This record gives sequence, C-alpha cells and structure tokens, in this order.
Amino acid sequence: MLVVGLAPGMHGANRTGRPFTGDHAGILLYRTLHAQGLASRAESIAADDGLRLKNCRITNAVKCLPPGNKPLPAEVRTCNRYLKRELEALRAGAVIVALGSIAHAAVLRAAGQRPASFRFAHAAEHALPGGLRLLDSYHCSRLNTNTGRLTPAMFDRIFARARHLLDR
Repeated sequence: MLVVGLAPGMHGANRTGRPFTGDHAGILLYRTLHAQGLASRAESIAADDGLRLKNCRITNAVKCLPPGNKPLPAEVRTCNRYLKRELEALRAGAVIVALGSIAHAAVLRAAGQRPASFRFAHAAEHALPGGLRLLDSYHCSRLNTNTGRLTPAMFDRIFARARHLLDR
C-alpha cells in the first residue's frame, strides 16, 4: 500500500523526517494504520521512535514544505517525477490511498492518466494501469477532522477497504 499525502507539514515531516509525524494529521493516520495492522504502533513522534510500517509506505505529492501549506500547481508538477518513480516500483495489486484531491490528481498524472477522467470523491475507487488501484479519502487534516467532514470511522473504512483489496 502506498499512502500519498499533500506535502511535508511544517511541524511534522519537515521537522521530524517522517511523513505525518509530529503533526495533527498524523494522529489519525497512525492510529488508523495501527488498527488495520499496517503500523507497529499507534503513534509516531520521531523518525527513530521504533514505529515500523508493515506492507505500507507513506509519501507526498510535493516533496518540500510549500508556503502556507498550499502547494502551487508548478510545485506539484515539478515533484511528480518522484511520485511516478514510486508508482513504477509498486507491484500489480498494490493499492494507493490518496489523501485529498491534490494527491489524487498527482497520482493520476504520475500514472500517465488525465485527472479529469477520474473524479475525486471520498471512498471512490479507480483502476489504474499496471494492476494498481487508487482509493480516495478526504485528507486527515485538522480542518477536515474538526469540522466532521472526515470522521475516524470514515477514515478507518478507507483503510479497511484498502486492506481488503490487498488481501484479495
């Protein structure tokens, strides 16, 4: 499984060296990964805290901290070659979970697809070339979780579905 977020967070990965570690979004992400058997612990506080991912990798659409945490389209395009290489390393049957519409579009571009041909929606599933599956989720940001747009139960269902697809 490849989880694709937006970009390193100022107080998270940019500081700690591990995606979603030390920021609000990581609280829900690592709890959910642990509950689904994809992480050895439910909390990540530093890159060397002993947490290990199991059959899972986390990356971002943009590799550097964008100003105001809002990457420009040019930044997403510039970093897309890195995401393309990550997708090429996946085996057929792999599941990609895109956290938010920017990650969704970046995955599609990296897979050589037109983002307009694949509508982003929470819990939407898309077949990609090479036997890959793309599963969309709202981003686990503080804004989405505080407003109830994304609940822990909704997020858990995304990863339970991803596990089901992997286990098939």
